[in-house]
Amino acid sequence: MKRPDYYDYTYDMFIASIDGEQSEASRFSEWIDAAERDGVYAFEAPRLGGQTPMVRARRGDGSELELLNFSSYNYLGYSTHREVIEAAKAALDRYGLGAASSPVQAGTSELHSQLEQRLLDFMGLPDRGVSLFSSGYAVNTGTISAVMKRRHHIVIDKSAHMSILEGAQLARSKVHYFEHNDVAHLKEILQQIAPDGTVGTRTLVCAEGVYSADGDYGKLAEIVPLAKSFGASVLVDEAHSFLLTGERGRGVAEAQGVLDQVDYFVITFSKALGGIGGALIARRDVARYVNWYARCRMFSCALDPAVTAGVTRALELGAGSDGAARRDRLARNAAQLRTALAPRVDLGRSTSWIVPVIYGPENLTIPLADGLQRAGLDGSVMSFPAVPVNEARIRLFVTSEHTEAQIARCAAIVRGAAGELGFAKPERQS
Repeated sequence: MKRPDYYDYTYDMFIASIDGEQSEASRFSEWIDAAERDGVYAFEAPRLGGQTPMVRARRGDGSELELLNFSSYNYLGYSTHREVIEAAKAALDRYGLGAASSPVQAGTSELHSQLEQRLLDFMGLPDRGVSLFSSGYAVNTGTISAVMKRRHHIVIDKSAHMSILEGAQLARSKVHYFEHNDVAHLKEILQQIAPDGTVGTRTLVCAEGVYSADGDYGKLAEIVPLAKSFGASVLVDEAHSFLLTGERGRGVAEAQGVLDQVDYFVITFSKALGGIGGALIARRDVARYVNWYARCRMFSCALDPAVTAGVTRALELGAGSDGAARRDRLARNAAQLRTALAPRVDLGRSTSWIVPVIYGPENLTIPLADGLQRAGLDGSVMSFPAVPVNEARIRLFVTSEHTEAQIARCAAIVRGAAGELGFAKPERQS
């Protein structure tokens, strides 16, 4: 029996082409067509409801599946929370569907000002400023390209999000990469930039609170003071950790005791807050500068009213007892899933609510994604170049709203797939 073409192709094969016909687009489309003809293309299946622990999806052939939802980062369930939705509806009635203007022109409303103040109050940083963006991705690309210039230095953790890398490329600064969470390597790079012990030009060190591909925590307690000792500024992306960890939910920077030392906080609204958009929290004059010089903000529509109001209500809930209870459930649920999976599959470095299951070869991606869906599990898959070659993985997002039974079923489905496709760990001999 002939091996299907999609087993031999991988996503990275279609990234670039030097011919004039844009052949990579045609070949990529043919790849998808082949998978769809065999009924194994599991991606882009429309969801028929909100991002709840169970979700219904419609596949390309018209069939509908009831799925355990572990591919959504609605970590605290606020995307479908009744009070959040009511706040969004009220704003929709009053302000309309969209902001219909750039935030530096007519797009800013009192809703945006209220959200900015709530963020500062929650973070306990009253002397800072806030710059709101219509996507979390744009916060990094816009901020970095606005504040960093040619001949400046940007030092980035190798596992940092693509938005940080693209922000550095747009800035056209001198870019350096340190091995993931390797503080000694970071020190070597800073010493090369500043052989006399203090950087002589603007230098920015970029790290994250929780890394989205590996699910591990950034070593902020070591990285931040080291950068500061060289006179460098620090950007911390708390997209997957804001409202989820720390004594009051302020993120990994709070949990590791460096909250007041971070220069640029990047927050995403699409994760724990259940909306879309993001914010930079920085020195007030810097935030004001970014408002005007982040091109993707200046030349883009402001955050829409309904989402702004909904995110504000989610933040209010998350800052109180409701958020504390949900964070506790999230931590328990994540520990349950890791414990159930760890003996049978490779979870990499995960210690958080992002639980990666490393299956290795990229050409397993389509059959694996299809098999998981048909078994009743919706799990996000990642392959090169999003992760290193032969370290492709299922990325499972745990939420506070999953039940113990749902988590146990998720683990059973993944363990079964690991056995069938050959990426299970060997069973221990008693």
